[in-house]
Amino acid sequence: METYQILKDLAIVFICAKGVGLLARKCKAPMVVGEIIAGLLIGPCLLGIVQPTDFINKMAEIGVVLIMFSAGLETNLQELKKSGFAAFIIASIGVFVPLIGGSLLYMGIYGFSEFGTDEFFKGVFIGCIMTATSVGITVEVLKEMGHLKSRVGQTILSAAIIDDVIGIIVLTFVLGFKDPNSNALLVSGKIVLFLVLSLILGYVFYKLFKLYDDKHAHTRRIPIIAISLCFAMAFIAERYFGIADITGAYIAGIILCNVRDAEYIDRKVNVNGYMFFAPMFFVGIGLKTNFSNVDTSMILFSVGFVIVALLSKIIGCGLVSKCFGYKWADCAKIGVGMMTRGEVALIITNKGLGLGIIDSSYFTAVILLIIVSSIVTPLLLKMLFSKFPEQPEAIQTAK
Repeated sequence: METYQILKDLAIVFICAKGVGLLARKCKAPMVVGEIIAGLLIGPCLLGIVQPTDFINKMAEIGVVLIMFSAGLETNLQELKKSGFAAFIIASIGVFVPLIGGSLLYMGIYGFSEFGTDEFFKGVFIGCIMTATSVGITVEVLKEMGHLKSRVGQTILSAAIIDDVIGIIVLTFVLGFKDPNSNALLVSGKIVLFLVLSLILGYVFYKLFKLYDDKHAHTRRIPIIAISLCFAMAFIAERYFGIADITGAYIAGIILCNVRDAEYIDRKVNVNGYMFFAPMFFVGIGLKTNFSNVDTSMILFSVGFVIVALLSKIIGCGLVSKCFGYKWADCAKIGVGMMTRGEVALIITNKGLGLGIIDSSYFTAVILLIIVSSIVTPLLLKMLFSKFPEQPEAIQTAK
């Protein structure tokens, strides 16, 4: 492709991504929804003025690595420790139920397959897409209502953080087992080895980085070194352990999440992400979405996908919350607060498309899920907190 064509595509992508993204925000929807819609508008689905090229795909891959690195940097390890056993169990069941529900949905529509076949892994991968929670919208609603620091608010926040960690681990296992040359023992061994090495090398690098950061705080070299670690971990994970590059990037973020300049690094990473790479990823999703393959069965699947994805979080997270002394109304709040989906679901879907596990028509179901959950979750949360207000002492205790 000529350089001039690339420049034209970039101009169209950025202008449309930000324009439609801001319009989505005005409509109380996440900007990511607007950026995806922008990709649908300018891509082959509708206007066809921008095509999904190899250049856009490579930039989008860098974008998703930076997004996951930023997610790792924003992980609050202290909060994870405080949340304790309850948040871990809620998050675990909140991953397990959608994983099973998504797999059964796919197999129920397209037929059950034997373990180890491509169709079997396709079904399990559909379940993987459902596991991730995007808690950003929920946090904003809880902040607005003054319930973020309540017992329910802190439980939702902590469980969502743990949920993402478990979801990434599950994805790593599924992608490892998908390799026809692998076996359960080998895949498990590689994952355990990578996690052990990450723990050891991560601790060493954290100490070295902390010493360097104390001497050169808030200098430009700090985020440069951090991003270098991100790319190195992503490469090592994919190249030497057969683990998704986004897992390596996420772990790199966790390694640095407690250094003094973690927020400063995240801010600098987000400048690159917000300005360039993230729009390339989300618009790229829209560009790669193909409605030509959408038939009656895909429409049926998409509707079922949204229903199962929403209900499985309410059932999984909500019901298990009752075991930890929550009232039924609070259980419903926790379940609803955990049902939003966002960029992580898109990242997992995009990874499956790149590996040939699913085709682009499945983006239709994921985009529909993100839009529906982004609209329904705030409405239901406001209704639940208005009708069943949390006791003041519960809010006070969490502060």
